[in-house]
Amino acid sequence: MKPFCFADGEFIPTDKATIHPSDLGLIRGYGIFDFFRTVNYQALFLEHYLDRFITSAEKTYLPLPYSREQLRQIIQDLIEKNNLEQGGIRMVLSGGVSENHFSPAEGKLFMFAENLSFPSPEKYAEGIKLLTLEYVRPIADIKTTNYTLPVWHSVHWKKLGAEDVLYHWNGWVSESSRSNFFIVKDGVLHTPDQHILMGITRKHILQVADQVVIRPISLEEVWDADEAFISSTTKVLLPVTQLDDRPVGSGKVGPVTMGILERFRELEKSLIS
Repeated sequence: MKPFCFADGEFIPTDKATIHPSDLGLIRGYGIFDFFRTVNYQALFLEHYLDRFITSAEKTYLPLPYSREQLRQIIQDLIEKNNLEQGGIRMVLSGGVSENHFSPAEGKLFMFAENLSFPSPEKYAEGIKLLTLEYVRPIADIKTTNYTLPVWHSVHWKKLGAEDVLYHWNGWVSESSRSNFFIVKDGVLHTPDQHILMGITRKHILQVADQVVIRPISLEEVWDADEAFISSTTKVLLPVTQLDDRPVGSGKVGPVTMGILERFRELEKSLIS
């Protein structure tokens, strides 16, 4: 964590940030957040992240007391105060202190500047393992702070050498706990369309990929896929070469996956001056 954050309407030392013990974000796990990267002191895909954060606040009935322009300026000031050339910004809007300790109230906005580490080069070169998990994330289209199940379950998957999980329900896959999911079959990219968060990295992968089909994907199709990968802000695009105890495709990172990763990185470079 970097030394300065935004809280209580001002920039303060990060270790001085506080939240009321009765805030719904604490006692009910109710709140929203978003996270984006900074490259060369610039927020990458900022407008898309602001779109999602503002929409999440509206959908969760949490007042957001700042305009888009004000949020933009706070973010830029925070980057400068922390000399954040390469890193991340985390925006959090808590559920607020509610009279009945249950209904959404006027929350508290925090912004934190963070260091950011990508997965190891070996994971990009060799791929990762996912574990299947029968689960649908509540209100999946909103980026809430409710990650109780994957945080608890992560102890299990780490013991089994897995990077994360792949959610599925009634035979249909959706997403990973913190990432969107894709498969490749016969050179065509496929990605689920239901019970998912509309990831910003996913959005731009769909733009740079050659052929994409957005549709329901069955768990059986994943077993039969040629390639698979997950995408997120902090991973960009990470190949999946094993699901449970079975290899995906050849068990090696595929050419379509690596081609999309290369094009995504070129897109990033074109956006940063």
